[in-house]
Amino acid sequence: MTEKEIILTPEGLKKIEHKLEHLKSVRRREVAERIKQAIEFGDISENSEYEDAKNEQAFIEGEILTLEKMLRNAKVIDAHDISDKVVTLGSTIILKDLEFGDELEYTIVGSAEADPSEMKISNESPVGQAIMGRAVGSVVEVNVPAGILKYEIVAIKNQNGM
Repeated sequence: MTEKEIILTPEGLKKIEHKLEHLKSVRRREVAERIKQAIEFGDISENSEYEDAKNEQAFIEGEILTLEKMLRNAKVIDAHDISDKVVTLGSTIILKDLEFGDELEYTIVGSAEADPSEMKISNESPVGQAIMGRAVGSVVEVNVPAGILKYEIVAIKNQNGM
């Protein structure tokens, strides 16, 4: 079975690399020190500090494996592939909510990098799927549990502005 390609922006790639380096160089060492201290307390069979540290160690190792797998399968979006004519991965777009008139600015990223709190939405999300490949002026309808949302693509920005 082939592994799923992970699509990242150059910024997203740097974030993952930084997080992986932090886990390997800092967090591993901290947890190893906690385990060492817990062992010094004596009998580890009833030592909750030891159990907590071992659980944290397992979590960190799992996270490291996940990030390494993501990097192995990463495809970085080339800035030259980002269009200002149609919505593509890496596009920053301005959407107008046709019901309320609000304008929202989002960057379209791969699912591994999506973070709505940073206004980064996945190309696989309902809104992302609806706007991919569309041009400025397009009106899209997005089915969500609460009903149908209508957006107009007001602008598509590339890395150099508009």
